[in-house]
Amino acid sequence: MTRRIAYIASNTFREAVRDRVLYNLIVFVLLLVGSAVLFGQISMDIERIVVINLSLTSISIFGVVIAIFIGIQLVSKEIDKKTLYTVLARPVRRWEFIIGKFFGLVETLTVNTFFMALGFYAALFYVSKGLHKSDLNILLAIYFIVLQFVVITSLALLFSSFSTPIFSAIFAFALFVIGTFADDLKNFAALTEGITHWLITAAAYLLPNFSSLNVIGQVAHDQPVSLALFVHNSLYAALYSCAAVCGAALIFERRNLK
Repeated sequence: MTRRIAYIASNTFREAVRDRVLYNLIVFVLLLVGSAVLFGQISMDIERIVVINLSLTSISIFGVVIAIFIGIQLVSKEIDKKTLYTVLARPVRRWEFIIGKFFGLVETLTVNTFFMALGFYAALFYVSKGLHKSDLNILLAIYFIVLQFVVITSLALLFSSFSTPIFSAIFAFALFVIGTFADDLKNFAALTEGITHWLITAAAYLLPNFSSLNVIGQVAHDQPVSLALFVHNSLYAALYSCAAVCGAALIFERRNLK
Protein backbone atom coordinates (compact mmCIF):
# COMPACT_ATOMS: atom_id res chain seq x y z
CA MET A 1 0.00 0.00 0.00
CA THR A 2 2.73 2.44 0.99
CA ARG A 3 4.71 1.58 -2.12
CA ARG A 4 1.73 2.26 -4.39
CA ILE A 5 1.05 5.63 -2.76
CA ALA A 6 4.76 6.53 -2.99
CA TYR A 7 4.80 5.63 -6.69
CA ILE A 8 1.75 7.80 -7.43
CA ALA A 9 3.25 10.65 -5.39
CA SER A 10 6.59 10.50 -7.23
CA ASN A 11 4.85 10.34 -10.60
CA THR A 12 2.73 13.37 -9.65
CA PHE A 13 5.89 15.23 -8.63
CA ARG A 14 7.54 14.50 -11.98
CA GLU A 15 4.48 15.64 -13.91
CA ALA A 16 4.20 18.86 -11.90
CA VAL A 17 7.89 19.66 -12.38
CA ARG A 18 7.47 19.31 -16.15
CA ASP A 19 4.58 21.82 -16.14
CA ARG A 20 5.73 25.01 -17.92
CA VAL A 21 3.24 27.18 -16.03
CA LEU A 22 4.83 26.01 -12.80
CA TYR A 23 8.24 27.29 -13.93
CA ASN A 24 6.76 30.58 -15.11
CA LEU A 25 5.19 31.21 -11.71
CA ILE A 26 8.44 30.40 -9.92
CA VAL A 27 10.37 32.82 -12.15
CA PHE A 28 7.70 35.44 -11.53
CA VAL A 29 8.05 35.05 -7.77
CA LEU A 30 11.83 35.29 -8.00
CA LEU A 31 11.43 38.51 -10.00
CA LEU A 32 9.17 39.87 -7.28
CA VAL A 33 11.74 38.93 -4.67
CA GLY A 34 14.32 40.82 -6.71
CA SER A 35 12.03 43.83 -7.02
CA ALA A 36 11.74 43.82 -3.24
CA VAL A 37 15.40 44.83 -3.16
CA LEU A 38 14.62 47.83 -5.35
CA PHE A 39 11.66 48.88 -3.22
CA GLY A 40 13.77 48.41 -0.12
CA GLN A 41 16.40 50.80 -1.44
CA ILE A 42 13.73 53.39 -2.22
CA SER A 43 12.26 53.16 1.28
CA MET A 44 14.53 54.88 3.75
CA ASP A 45 15.60 52.86 6.82
CA ILE A 46 12.98 50.14 6.31
CA GLU A 47 14.71 48.12 3.61
CA ARG A 48 14.68 44.88 5.57
CA ILE A 49 11.00 45.14 6.52
CA VAL A 50 9.98 45.85 2.92
CA VAL A 51 12.02 42.95 1.56
CA ILE A 52 10.59 40.47 4.09
CA ASN A 53 6.98 41.58 3.67
CA LEU A 54 6.97 41.77 -0.11
CA SER A 55 9.05 38.64 -0.69
CA LEU A 56 7.21 36.34 1.71
CA THR A 57 3.83 37.64 0.57
CA SER A 58 4.82 36.94 -3.03
CA ILE A 59 5.91 33.40 -2.15
CA SER A 60 2.63 32.82 -0.31
CA ILE A 61 0.29 34.17 -2.98
CA PHE A 62 1.92 32.54 -5.96
CA GLY A 63 2.47 29.30 -4.09
CA VAL A 64 -1.27 29.21 -3.45
CA VAL A 65 -1.87 29.87 -7.14
CA ILE A 66 0.38 26.93 -8.02
CA ALA A 67 -1.39 24.70 -5.49
CA ILE A 68 -4.82 25.59 -6.85
CA PHE A 69 -3.84 25.50 -10.52
CA ILE A 70 -2.26 22.04 -10.30
CA GLY A 71 -4.51 20.68 -7.54
CA ILE A 72 -7.73 21.17 -9.51
CA GLN A 73 -6.27 19.18 -12.40
CA LEU A 74 -4.96 16.22 -10.42
CA VAL A 75 -8.11 14.19 -11.03
CA SER A 76 -9.63 15.78 -14.14
CA LYS A 77 -6.41 15.54 -16.16
CA GLU A 78 -6.10 11.84 -15.43
CA ILE A 79 -9.72 11.29 -16.50
CA ASP A 80 -9.37 13.33 -19.69
CA LYS A 81 -6.19 11.51 -20.72
CA LYS A 82 -7.75 8.12 -19.84
CA THR A 83 -4.67 7.33 -17.75
CA LEU A 84 -6.77 7.00 -14.62
CA TYR A 85 -8.42 3.84 -15.94
CA THR A 86 -5.01 2.30 -16.56
CA VAL A 87 -3.93 3.10 -13.01
CA LEU A 88 -7.11 1.77 -11.43
CA ALA A 89 -6.92 -1.37 -13.57
CA ARG A 90 -3.89 -2.28 -11.50
CA PRO A 91 -4.13 -3.24 -7.81
CA VAL A 92 -4.51 0.42 -6.83
CA ARG A 93 -7.47 1.61 -4.80
CA ARG A 94 -9.12 4.94 -5.46
CA TRP A 95 -8.25 6.33 -2.04
CA GLU A 96 -4.60 5.40 -2.60
CA PHE A 97 -4.70 7.35 -5.84
CA ILE A 98 -6.06 10.44 -4.05
CA ILE A 99 -3.55 10.27 -1.21
CA GLY A 100 -0.68 9.71 -3.62
CA LYS A 101 -1.71 12.74 -5.67
CA PHE A 102 -1.91 14.85 -2.51
CA PHE A 103 1.56 13.94 -1.28
CA GLY A 104 3.00 14.40 -4.76
CA LEU A 105 1.75 17.96 -5.03
CA VAL A 106 2.80 18.79 -1.46
CA GLU A 107 6.28 17.52 -2.30
CA THR A 108 6.34 19.73 -5.40
CA LEU A 109 5.27 22.81 -3.46
CA THR A 110 7.80 22.13 -0.71
CA VAL A 111 10.68 21.85 -3.19
CA ASN A 112 9.55 25.01 -4.99
CA THR A 113 9.27 26.88 -1.70
CA PHE A 114 12.81 25.81 -0.83
CA PHE A 115 14.24 27.36 -4.00
CA MET A 116 12.09 30.49 -3.63
CA ALA A 117 13.31 30.80 -0.03
CA LEU A 118 16.90 30.66 -1.28
CA GLY A 119 16.13 33.55 -3.61
CA PHE A 120 14.53 35.44 -0.75
CA TYR A 121 17.52 34.98 1.56
CA ALA A 122 19.82 36.09 -1.26
CA ALA A 123 17.81 39.32 -1.55
CA LEU A 124 17.84 39.74 2.24
CA PHE A 125 21.59 39.16 2.35
CA TYR A 126 22.09 41.86 -0.28
CA VAL A 127 19.91 44.42 1.49
CA SER A 128 21.09 43.72 5.05
CA LYS A 129 24.74 43.33 4.01
CA GLY A 130 24.70 39.91 5.65
CA LEU A 131 22.45 37.60 7.64
CA HIS A 132 21.78 37.70 11.35
CA LYS A 133 20.67 35.18 13.94
CA SER A 134 17.23 36.79 14.07
CA ASP A 135 16.74 35.93 10.39
CA LEU A 136 16.28 32.30 11.40
CA ASN A 137 12.92 33.35 12.81
CA ILE A 138 11.81 33.95 9.21
CA LEU A 139 12.05 30.21 8.63
CA LEU A 140 8.99 29.82 10.85
CA ALA A 141 7.04 32.18 8.61
CA ILE A 142 8.12 30.13 5.58
CA TYR A 143 7.13 26.95 7.38
CA PHE A 144 3.67 28.39 8.04
CA ILE A 145 3.45 29.34 4.36
CA VAL A 146 4.11 25.70 3.49
CA LEU A 147 1.29 24.74 5.87
CA GLN A 148 -0.96 27.09 3.89
CA PHE A 149 -0.01 25.18 0.75
CA VAL A 150 -0.82 21.87 2.43
CA VAL A 151 -4.30 23.03 3.42
CA ILE A 152 -5.14 24.68 0.09
CA THR A 153 -3.87 21.60 -1.78
CA SER A 154 -6.20 19.36 0.20
CA LEU A 155 -9.12 21.70 -0.52
CA ALA A 156 -8.32 21.88 -4.25
CA LEU A 157 -8.15 18.09 -4.34
CA LEU A 158 -11.45 17.85 -2.45
CA PHE A 159 -13.27 20.07 -4.94
CA SER A 160 -11.64 18.40 -7.94
CA SER A 161 -12.94 15.03 -6.77
CA PHE A 162 -16.53 16.00 -7.67
CA SER A 163 -16.48 19.30 -9.59
CA THR A 164 -15.07 20.76 -12.81
CA PRO A 165 -11.63 22.45 -12.79
CA ILE A 166 -13.13 25.94 -13.20
CA PHE A 167 -15.53 25.63 -10.28
CA SER A 168 -12.89 23.86 -8.20
CA ALA A 169 -10.55 26.81 -8.71
CA ILE A 170 -13.29 29.28 -7.78
CA PHE A 171 -14.22 27.36 -4.63
CA ALA A 172 -10.60 26.90 -3.50
CA PHE A 173 -9.61 30.51 -4.13
CA ALA A 174 -12.77 31.80 -2.41
CA LEU A 175 -11.99 29.73 0.70
CA PHE A 176 -8.43 31.04 0.71
CA VAL A 177 -9.64 34.66 0.60
CA ILE A 178 -12.30 34.08 3.26
CA GLY A 179 -9.92 32.08 5.44
CA THR A 180 -7.43 34.95 5.33
CA PHE A 181 -10.00 37.01 7.27
CA ALA A 182 -11.08 34.18 9.59
CA ASP A 183 -10.14 36.11 12.74
CA ASP A 184 -12.17 39.12 11.55
CA LEU A 185 -15.09 36.79 10.97
CA LYS A 186 -14.86 35.60 14.57
CA ASN A 187 -14.77 39.18 15.82
CA PHE A 188 -17.82 39.98 13.72
CA ALA A 189 -19.63 36.97 15.16
CA ALA A 190 -19.03 38.36 18.67
CA LEU A 191 -21.02 41.46 17.68
CA THR A 192 -24.09 39.50 16.59
CA GLU A 193 -26.76 37.67 18.55
CA GLY A 194 -29.14 34.77 18.18
CA ILE A 195 -29.00 32.37 15.25
CA THR A 196 -26.84 34.79 13.24
CA HIS A 197 -24.17 34.60 15.93
CA TRP A 198 -24.15 30.80 15.87
CA LEU A 199 -24.13 30.58 12.08
CA ILE A 200 -21.24 33.01 11.69
CA THR A 201 -19.34 31.36 14.54
CA ALA A 202 -19.81 27.93 12.98
CA ALA A 203 -18.63 29.25 9.61
CA ALA A 204 -15.59 30.88 11.22
CA TYR A 205 -14.49 27.58 12.75
CA LEU A 206 -15.38 25.34 9.79
CA LEU A 207 -13.64 27.48 7.18
CA PRO A 208 -9.84 27.18 6.97
CA ASN A 209 -8.10 29.71 9.20
CA PHE A 210 -5.30 31.05 7.02
CA SER A 211 -4.94 34.18 9.13
CA SER A 212 -3.26 32.27 11.97
CA LEU A 213 -0.80 30.85 9.44
CA ASN A 214 0.34 34.32 8.44
CA VAL A 215 3.09 35.70 10.69
CA ILE A 216 4.93 37.65 7.97
CA GLY A 217 4.40 41.03 9.63
CA GLN A 218 5.41 39.59 12.98
CA VAL A 219 8.78 38.22 11.83
CA ALA A 220 9.43 41.31 9.69
CA HIS A 221 9.46 43.35 12.90
CA ASP A 222 11.63 40.76 14.70
CA GLN A 223 8.79 39.68 16.99
CA PRO A 224 9.24 36.09 18.20
CA VAL A 225 6.81 33.33 17.24
CA SER A 226 5.67 31.33 20.26
CA LEU A 227 6.13 27.57 20.52
CA ALA A 228 2.41 27.26 21.27
CA LEU A 229 1.54 28.85 17.90
CA PHE A 230 4.01 26.55 16.15
CA VAL A 231 2.40 23.46 17.67
CA HIS A 232 -1.14 24.76 17.15
CA ASN A 233 -0.61 25.61 13.49
CA SER A 234 1.16 22.32 12.78
CA LEU A 235 -1.65 20.25 14.32
CA TYR A 236 -4.34 22.43 12.75
CA ALA A 237 -2.92 22.11 9.23
CA ALA A 238 -2.40 18.36 9.64
CA LEU A 239 -5.92 17.70 10.94
CA TYR A 240 -7.68 20.04 8.52
CA SER A 241 -5.86 18.73 5.46
CA CYS A 242 -6.38 15.15 6.64
CA ALA A 243 -10.13 15.75 6.91
CA ALA A 244 -10.24 17.34 3.44
CA VAL A 245 -8.24 14.53 1.83
CA CYS A 246 -10.40 11.89 3.53
CA GLY A 247 -13.47 13.69 2.19
CA ALA A 248 -11.95 13.70 -1.29
CA ALA A 249 -11.19 9.98 -1.03
CA LEU A 250 -14.72 9.14 0.11
CA ILE A 251 -16.30 11.17 -2.69
CA PHE A 252 -13.95 9.73 -5.31
CA GLU A 253 -14.72 6.19 -4.12
CA ARG A 254 -18.39 6.74 -4.97
CA ARG A 255 -17.86 8.72 -8.15
CA ASN A 256 -19.08 7.22 -11.40
CA LEU A 257 -16.12 7.40 -13.78
CA LYS A 258 -17.94 6.08 -16.82
